[in-house]
Amino acid sequence: MQAAAVMARVPVPGKVKTRLVPPLTPLAAAWLYTGFLRDTVDRLARLDGIRPFVACTPPVADGFLAGIVPPGFSTLPQAGGDLGERLAFVAEALFSRGATTVVLCDSDSPTLPGRYIGEAFLRLDENDVVVGPCDDGGYYLIGMRRCTPRLFSDIPWSSPYVTQRTVEAAERLDLSVSLLEPWYDVDTAADLDRLCRDLTASPEDDASARHTRRALLEIGLLPQA
Repeated sequence: MQAAAVMARVPVPGKVKTRLVPPLTPLAAAWLYTGFLRDTVDRLARLDGIRPFVACTPPVADGFLAGIVPPGFSTLPQAGGDLGERLAFVAEALFSRGATTVVLCDSDSPTLPGRYIGEAFLRLDENDVVVGPCDDGGYYLIGMRRCTPRLFSDIPWSSPYVTQRTVEAAERLDLSVSLLEPWYDVDTAADLDRLCRDLTASPEDDASARHTRRALLEIGLLPQA
């Protein structure tokens, strides 16, 4: 089984996308993140041959997930303190359910092409670890062929060194690593400006980020047609 999981948060105002406040209000930031998450789930739903999951924090989020997760998806909680512990927990949970390869995706990259996730699984045929680096030094996905919690230990999360330190950790464990093409996530006001420019320049019927586009229109950050 090839398993892909979205690392999701319940969009509580003041708890998600806090680095976008300002320029956004806490409510607008949470609404925008909901769009990000819906687009990420839609991206996985369009991929063939992959068992999709949504891993959510806080764990008690069934009511929210019922409105987000389409048929064919499974849900599981995140558990642990920092992001590394939560990533390790989800990876272990998926391998324990019979996964042979696992890809964990962020929920902050609403315009990421779905082919990048498909490419991650292809590269896992010949590599132990695959990383999709973000322009800010983090990563938008990480994939692996076996559960390796030490990939997530002693990583300076929310720093420009996440991908670098993760690759170094894999090399210390004698694991082969493949890097995908970089993409960007949306954490800061500058990222938000880039997202708005990209969506303004893309066709309005582009379904790849339709929920994000709708949220930005409702917030007033995209021009009305």
